Amino acid sequence: MIPTIAAAEVPYLTADQMIEVDRAMIDDYGIDLVRMMENAGRALAHLIRERFLHGQARERQVVVLAGTGGNGGGALVAARRLHNFGAQVTALVTKPDESLTPIPREQLGILRNMGVAVVGAAEVVGTQNADVVVDGLIGYSLRGAPRGTAASLIRWANQQAAPVVSLDAPSGVDSTSGAVLEPAVEAAATMTLALPKEGLRSPGIARNMGDLYLADISVPPELYERFLGIPVPPIFAESDLVQLV
Repeated sequence: MIPTIAAAEVPYLTADQMIEVDRAMIDDYGIDLVRMMENAGRALAHLIRERFLHGQARERQVVVLAGTGGNGGGALVAARRLHNFGAQVTALVTKPDESLTPIPREQLGILRNMGVAVVGAAEVVGTQNADVVVDGLIGYSLRGAPRGTAASLIRWANQQAAPVVSLDAPSGVDSTSGAVLEPAVEAAATMTLALPKEGLRSPGIARNMGDLYLADISVPPELYERFLGIPVPPIFAESDLVQLV
């Protein structure tokens, strides 16, 4: 069972503050992006199995939509772990392999080596029997309304009967202002990372965000006070995945 914590007890960050957290993790603590990505993907796979697959992933159909950066990389880690749990995973990245940043490209290569189905947008759009759709398209790096393949996949995801689970922020939602752009994912749940993003407590965001979960990606609590002046309580004392209520 995933423990709960009151959202009012947890600090929220802007996108710029989260960028500084990522920088400090790498430059000042030596906790690199691969470690953070692995933690994110592991927690996301756990959430999907426990909340949406009722503890049993074997033979369940999961479609993973991944962008080209860190958000997509975390979704691809979740795809690997869900495959290991026994799920039938189909993965799609919005652009060709050479357009991915290096670490997500490495994660995609691992999936290919494992024999996980990696398909194009047309093949995913033809899929109608998913049990869960994973939104790892954009995350907190959103700059303007989604377009191209990402926009098409957001619209496709919103048309599915299956629940959509977003990583860090629903694609198409500005994670600092809470503005809902067109198109934007309508998620059943969002699993945000480290600390929740400011836009995820904006009025009217519930339709896009769904239930909000928070995952530990191993950010030292003292980092927030040292670099942002924000004291943070031991949020993950019971579990490295909590639900904010």
